[in-house]
Amino acid sequence: MVPEKKMNDFVSRLRDAAGANLESVILFGSAVAGDFHPEFSNVNLFCVIRDGSFAALQALAPAVKWWDDQKQPPPLFMTRDEIKRSTDVFTIELMDIKEHHRMLFGEDVLQDLTIPTKLHRVQVEYELGEKLALLRQHLLLASGNDSRMWELLLRSVSSFATLFRHALMVLGHEAPVGKREAVQALSKQIGSDASAFLQVLDVREKKADRKKFDVADVFSRYLATLERVTAAVDRMLDSDSAGPV
Repeated sequence: MVPEKKMNDFVSRLRDAAGANLESVILFGSAVAGDFHPEFSNVNLFCVIRDGSFAALQALAPAVKWWDDQKQPPPLFMTRDEIKRSTDVFTIELMDIKEHHRMLFGEDVLQDLTIPTKLHRVQVEYELGEKLALLRQHLLLASGNDSRMWELLLRSVSSFATLFRHALMVLGHEAPVGKREAVQALSKQIGSDASAFLQVLDVREKKADRKKFDVADVFSRYLATLERVTAAVDRMLDSDSAGPV
């Protein structure tokens, strides 16, 4: 299901364009985690370069535009030094890439990367709160339109499942890689209702027909679960940060 030939073609084009400027090309995300879906998943690539200047990036543009023509998102480009300096702001992203990635070219620059767990917890709290607020905004615009509401559920479930996995880490529990397994594990730990997320994943994975579900009911339970998860993480961090007066 993962478009291996297209990935290899892109790496070849990028190597030709970048020359010595390209250190590594890293595949991450669902294509590595094992739950890639051709309709909803992207091929996520992380490229490590030596020079991120305007002129250097212009040389890479033709290869990246070709990749865009394949209906894939532009890769992330960072220098090795930028990666080391970004562990305090991109903790979730770098932790995921470090734990689950596949080298397509070059040296594995993530192997010895150290990521501060305290800052990871703060980012999980922030991301949950921000994405919950954004979901409410988009829901208001989609309200009354079943198709748009389903699109919102199907497009958001992957990001929330990732955050659920990281919430498990914050709460001190083992975090499975798979989206479905992460949702179920977190539900068990905090006593939340996982049914809406599992139904959305079933629809996303073509295991169920969306017509069998009332989208308003699914969205209601989906939102309630997100609120419960966000509150659980907030309470834990507030509790940990509270000290003697």
